[in-house]
Amino acid sequence: MKPLVSILIPAHNSQLWIADAIESARAQTWSKKEIVVVDDGSSDQTLQIARSFASESVRVVTQVNQGAAAARNTALSICQGDYIQWLDADDILEPDKVERQMRKLDDCPSKRTLLSGAWAYFIYRKRKARFSPTALWNDLTPLEWMLRKMGENLHMQTDNWLVSRELTTAAGPWDVRLWRDNDGEYFSRVILASDGIKFVPDAKSYYRMAGFKSISYIGRSNKKMESLFLSMKLHVQYLRSLEESARTRSVCIKYIRTWLPEFHPYRPDLVRELEQIARGLGGELEKPRLSWKYNWIVKCFGWRLGRRAQLLMPKLRISLVIAWDKAMYLLENRPVSSHFRS
Repeated sequence: MKPLVSILIPAHNSQLWIADAIESARAQTWSKKEIVVVDDGSSDQTLQIARSFASESVRVVTQVNQGAAAARNTALSICQGDYIQWLDADDILEPDKVERQMRKLDDCPSKRTLLSGAWAYFIYRKRKARFSPTALWNDLTPLEWMLRKMGENLHMQTDNWLVSRELTTAAGPWDVRLWRDNDGEYFSRVILASDGIKFVPDAKSYYRMAGFKSISYIGRSNKKMESLFLSMKLHVQYLRSLEESARTRSVCIKYIRTWLPEFHPYRPDLVRELEQIARGLGGELEKPRLSWKYNWIVKCFGWRLGRRAQLLMPKLRISLVIAWDKAMYLLENRPVSSHFRS
């Protein structure tokens, strides 16, 4: 029989985007599908909009706000699919995304094979999305995938994957302790439980850059820094479980160095723990340095203000890009007056 695919959409305060996400799920050309939307205690119109799509194939449930990982676990617990397609509430899928991956199942050695696909950033205008391949856009073993991800600071976003029920069960639930990088940690476990990754280049998804309104934007807090710290420790553990060698230890040290600025100087206790982990791997960590553009701020006003400026400037640039794309989108989609129609 044709396998059932469950498209699972966690949502929190996503009223601007949730309709687009559900529409892209409904538009999937793979006919045997179900869609499960879990509203995670939204305070806006997300639940009402989602419920307007409720039908035999679209199930909408709500729960008290518990975080993205808990919402995903709820969706997983009630779905019936043989395969799982995750979809964040501000992202969209190409109509044939699922079908292209399902058609590749005959090329997979077992149900433990994990299917990935291509993805691109967009804001409002999907046609402006540009697909930029990385070293992860290949058929890879679990070890090679983790080496490339951690060593080159790469990632695949949540919507890329298509996961069998067998592999999903083997990986276990989403970790509700994680408020930051919960998807990176979860799919690392999925990859560890797999017999390899099959990359399907024509299976496309779109990751929305929505700035401060994105459902994936979490800002900064001690809770989120602690979450990132836990995810990092787990990543190191996962990679070393695949291979204990000089190269995996070297990649782990490089990975820690990449993310160290997230904690310095805000959480010296976590910095000390990371230094201890690095020493256990045979390496040492240096005090993070800012690029030359921000060094003068450090010299005049100290590291904290320099780091704050380094974090703020990209956000300001992204905000301007988002504002421009929104303006162009509204201009391109404005109603044509009767005078011009005639």
